[in-house]
Formats: sequence, structure tokens, C-alpha cells
Amino acid sequence: MSDSIADVAVNVPLKQLFSYRIPELLVPSAKVGMRVAIPFGRRQTVGFILGVRKGQSDNLKDLKGLLDDEPILNSDLIALLRWAADYYCHPIGQVVRTALPSALGHEKTTVKIQTEAVYKPLNQNLKPRGKTQQDLLQFIVQEQSAGLIRIRENFPAPYAALKRLVEIGALQRNDQELYRDPFRLDKTPEDQSLTLNNDQMKAVNCVSSAVLNHSFSGFLLYGVTGSGKTEVYLHSVDQCLLTGRQALILVPEISLTPQLVSRFRARFEQKGVRIAVLHSGLSAGERYDAWREIVRDQIQIVIGARSAIFAPLQNLGLIVVDEEHESSYKQGDGFRYNARDLALVRGQQQHCPVLLGSATPSFASYYRSEQGALTRLTLDKRVHAGALPQVELIDLKEQVVDGELSNILIEAIQQALEQQEQVLLLLNRRGFAPFLLCADCGESFHCPNCEITLTYHQQKRELRCHYCDYVDSVPESCHKCRGLNIEPQGAGTEKLEEELEKLFPSARIKRMDRDTTSRKGAHQKIMAEMMARKIDILVGTQMIAKGHDFPGVSLVGVLAADSTLNFPDFRSGERSFSLFTQVAGRAGRASGGGKVYIQSYNPEHYALTCAAKQDYHDFYLQELPFRQELGYPPCGHLVNLVFSGNNNHQVQTAAMHFSRDLCDVANSVEILGPSPCPLARLRGKNRYQILLKADARPELRRLLNRLDEKVKQLPKQVTLHIDVDPIDML
Repeated sequence: MSDSIADVAVNVPLKQLFSYRIPELLVPSAKVGMRVAIPFGRRQTVGFILGVRKGQSDNLKDLKGLLDDEPILNSDLIALLRWAADYYCHPIGQVVRTALPSALGHEKTTVKIQTEAVYKPLNQNLKPRGKTQQDLLQFIVQEQSAGLIRIRENFPAPYAALKRLVEIGALQRNDQELYRDPFRLDKTPEDQSLTLNNDQMKAVNCVSSAVLNHSFSGFLLYGVTGSGKTEVYLHSVDQCLLTGRQALILVPEISLTPQLVSRFRARFEQKGVRIAVLHSGLSAGERYDAWREIVRDQIQIVIGARSAIFAPLQNLGLIVVDEEHESSYKQGDGFRYNARDLALVRGQQQHCPVLLGSATPSFASYYRSEQGALTRLTLDKRVHAGALPQVELIDLKEQVVDGELSNILIEAIQQALEQQEQVLLLLNRRGFAPFLLCADCGESFHCPNCEITLTYHQQKRELRCHYCDYVDSVPESCHKCRGLNIEPQGAGTEKLEEELEKLFPSARIKRMDRDTTSRKGAHQKIMAEMMARKIDILVGTQMIAKGHDFPGVSLVGVLAADSTLNFPDFRSGERSFSLFTQVAGRAGRASGGGKVYIQSYNPEHYALTCAAKQDYHDFYLQELPFRQELGYPPCGHLVNLVFSGNNNHQVQTAAMHFSRDLCDVANSVEILGPSPCPLARLRGKNRYQILLKADARPELRRLLNRLDEKVKQLPKQVTLHIDVDPIDML
């Protein structure tokens, strides 16, 4: 007689599922998608049931128990997780664990389910004696039922009266689960629905048609900055909800979530639509509750960052990926998935359209739209016929610059302040200076864990590594020559802020980077101050360029443009064009026009000239031959194999042997390396990489499928990370 067997994913670095016998008592309750307690080796841990089947259970261990009353993973999500584990060559158990909130990854969670007392009328004919009891009973009867929170809003101290009404049988008390609400302190904003122009209406109609047909279609909404892409999202989601289906909205950064959530709440909460947010900036309890609400089909719209692609929506009708060009959609370590690409896969699996939106599409998405794989929807004008900002390239070779700002930009800032307009300044380096240098011997100060210099932060008087967060105090003297002439070199946002305070002492200046936004709610506070015109000059890294809508900004300045342009990566031109075009688009969004100044020593570079014209297609035509000639994405496909370990010689030797083995079995795949990674030592590990390059994806897939046996032959002290479709190869 065959037994019931569960195929279980376990959070370990092994690709296979593990089979366990389901005890007879648990057979009726054990379902696919549940968490289970299992024996694993000498310990007990958590597993996730991904399949249940009949078979011979000889030598199989028993499940120890079920950790859920209901599945936390539905069949659609499990299909996506299985596909992702296979495509990105990552263990399925770790993939499932990445998808879940932290509170669901342990056998005993520290997050408690909150409850609220809810009172329902039992006998309306009873006549309580006290007036408070009478008023309270009448209120609950009118409400049909009322929770304690709602009751306390109307009755300051209802406890004694409630207790008495329960005792006499007038009310029935039940405990109801209470979900933590990240919006609890926020008022619902007012809706400012806009009338769509012809291009917006055409885009909405195309997306809505696919929603109504329950069919997958990939759309690229290519719209210049300020062209009303968000309004297209809102109308498309509205059409999706009318069909009774759900919508998933992805944003690249936590900092963008509040503004977009505010727009969606204003549009849909008054209609009774429930919205959940999912991102790492929430507390563990808030993420846990949001997940449970989604599982229970109580949410119509989910908005979140990268990991929200795994939201367990059961009736998905539309996926929107805002600012789809952003590299932050790609996970940088562990399970290295790309949420934008998984959105397209999920759309195919669940038969719903996927809308990718950007003013500067990723090169891959624009290439796909040129090839016909994505339908391009174009918004080439700003709403209300507002003009695009005027962009001027400042050639620093012809300027005398004292500090970080050219005289041209200083005069423009002064003029904007006199006209009571706001200014954005982009410098994509945080801290005060990139490094400290001994002027006597030329020595600099390096991170002991990483092969990079330590960044100087003047306000905290510390040297910090921006990769491993190693912190050291600022030395009084050089550790090599004992010289005292230690000077900061270069500039970051902190130094720029100091320079601005000296130049414009009466201006209200704020800085927006990882150092000033690390606390919960810091992003929202700065954005609220910008919207309320309490900030005159906002200095920041690339996070100020991403999708923000500040109506008061008329001037934008870009500093140290060459640091982005000359980055050692084949995508540096694309990233530079995108960043500069995006930040330029923050200017003049309300009044039209605006001025943008980009300071560079190489203003003739096509990425800068095309950004100045806001001309993506011209940039695409100039960049494409370079990608085609070298076979770089999207004209080719890459996989990066990164080997790491404590012993440099051991890692190098293992990588060399691995490369030779690959050459023996590779057919149409070009194998480059091994070579030291650009960051050859990171977080205490020595690193080498092998780059696999192929014209077509099937050849790469065949080679990757043969890696498992070769990985097992690596020394235990050497770790291999497989990065499929890498974005960052540092």
C-alpha cells in the first residue's frame, strides 16, 4: 500500500527537494504551500511543501507537524519559484525562503498575531440601566458590530460598560485578528484625477484590452519625464479592478514607494479597494500581516519593491513595473533574480499583461520593442503641453572651478533662489570625500576586508567602507610615514552640502543619501518637506533622480558626471544617459521648461549629448553597434561565475581548473577568464570570475545544466556564485 509523500523544499544550498512521509493523522490537513516542521540531519528545521504524491515511503522520515492552518504559497507562485530556481541556478529552498517575509522562515516566529475585541449585538430588546450602556449598545446595533478601536473613538472609557453588556447577554465578544497598518498615521490624500490626453488614452486602451482578454502581452510605456505615466498606471489598474482581478505594482526603491502609494490610496481607497505594501522598510510584523492578508484574498492592489514580485496574489490581472530600467530590480547577492524579468515570466504564467514604464527604458527592453517582443506605447509630450527642460553641458576644461560648482551653476542657483524656486543637485558619491591621502608620502587608508579605500565622513569623524560597513576612526597621523598632512581628496554629498552652506547661508539645504535616510520614515519626511517648499536646495545621490515629482524644482545640476561615464562597465554609457535624463526630468514639471546644467570634462560623449537633447532613440542607435560588435546584452547573453574564499591561491587554482573543464564541454559558448574580479577582495574574501558569453540562450542553458557535477568537485573552502544575466560585475 502506498503512502502520502510530501516533496519539501528546505533552506539549504542543495538544489533537490526532499521527500518525507506524511503521517496518517496529518494527511487530511497537509496541503501544497504549507510550512512544515521536519527532521533534517541532526536538527529540526522548517520546510515548504511543494508537492504531495502517493508512493513507497520506505526509509523516509516523517513530517513532525504542520506550521500553518492554510497554505502560504499558492500554485501560481510555486510555479514561478520553481521556474526562477531553475533559470537562475539557485537552490529551490533558498528561493522559497527569499520570497517569504522573515517571520515565515522560522519554526517559532517572534512576530505575534495581534487581535482586537469585536462586539456584536445579541439581544437588542434588553434595556441596560446606565446611559453609557444604553448609548454604547445603540452605537453597536447601528454599526452591526464594532471593534474596540472603533468604539474607543466614540467612547473614552467603554470597558466597564462593555463588560456589563456582555454579562447581561446584550453583546457577544469575539477576538478578531488585527492587521498592522503602515498607513495608520497617514490621512488618505485627496484624489486629483487627471483627464487623459490622446496618447495616454491609447496606452490605457491597449493595456485594458489585454486585461479583458485574460491574455499575456508585454508593453513598454516609453514616456518622457512628466508625460503622465503614473496616470496611465492608475487608469489601467482601475480597468483591471473592474474585471474583479488584482494588480501588482513594482517600484525600484523604497524611497519611491510613499509617493506612489499616496497616489494609489487617493484614487482607490475611497472606492473600498484595499492596498498592501511590501518592502524591506516595513517592520517584520507589517510584512507578515500584509502577506497573510494577500494570501487570504483580502487585497486588491499590492505595491512594493523588488521582492513584491513574489506576492501571493491568486487572481492577478495586471503587473506594472515602474522605472523598469533601474538596476535595483536585480538582486545583488544570494538568489540573484531580476524582478523585471520575473514580472514578464509571471505575466506569461498567469495570463495577464505586464506594463513596463520608463522615460529611459533599459537597453534590453527598448531592443525587445524594436524586435517586436514588446509593444511600445509612446508618450512623447509632457502633460498640459509643458516644455521639456533646457539642458546645458558645462565643459570643465574651459572653466575655473573653485570647489565643486562652476561659476555658471553658482549664478543659476542664486537666480533660482531669488525667484523662490527649488534646486536639485546630483552628486553620485556619498560621504565627505572618497578617500584621505597623506600629502607627505601619498599613502591612503584602505578597508582591511575589501580592496578599496575608506570613504571619509566628516560629520561623524569616521572612515567607512561602503561595501562591508567597516568603520575606523580618522587617524591623527599617517600610519606609514607618521606625517600629519592628511587631506581629503575629491568630494561627496556631505562636502557639497558644506560648500553650499558657505555660498548660500540663508538657503534651506538638505541632503538625501543613504546616510540621511537610514531611519524609518526619513525618505517620507524629506519628500514632504520638498513638497511643502521647506527646502530650497536638495543635494543627493542617484536616489533624488528616481521618479520624484517636485513641482517647485526649476533648476537641476549634475556634478562629477565623468565618474559615472568612465565606470569600468559596458553599461556605463546607458547608466549615465539614464541617470542624467532622469534627474533632468525633475526640472520644470509643474510650470514647464526649467534649466539643467551637467558639469563634465567630456561633454562631447554621445551619452551626454543625447541626454541634453532628451533623445533616447539617438542614444540607442549610437550604442547598438557597440553591443552588436562585442556580443553584449541584449545582442548576446552572459553568465558570471564568481569564485570566492579566504585563500587567494586556492581560489585562483580552483577557478583555473573549473575554466579548463568548461572549455572541454563548451561548444558555442565563449569562456573569458578566470581573472580577478574588479573588486578582487570583498568582505574578507578573495574573488575570481569566469564570464560565459553566447549569442543564443540555449547554448548557455546546456552548459549551465552540466555545472552541478563540476561544482561538487570544488574545494569546500571555495564558494561559487552563479549570476545569470548579471547587471553588476564588480
